Amino acid sequence: MKTLSATEVSRNFSRVLDSLEHGGGEIVIIRNNHPVARLIPGAPRMTALEAFADLYRTIDDAEGGAWLADIEKGERLLAAETRDPWA
Repeated sequence: MKTLSATEVSRNFSRVLDSLEHGGGEIVIIRNNHPVARLIPGAPRMTALEAFADLYRTIDDAEGGAWLADIEKGERLLAAETRDPWA
């Protein structure tokens, strides 16, 4: 845990954010010798491909086929019910 004064944070805000993003950890902001805030890094970002990679091989082929059929059925229903609002 790193401690910085409010003045240091305001003067070097970009550098503080960079250290949170790349170094992780936690920063406590001190004003008048009292902690007033705590900065923690945000959650790591994940692409859709990375998120779906966890699903790979978790369901068997039959369940996967049923899931795909449900998706295709939903797409057909949407296509049939969708109309052009400018027509």
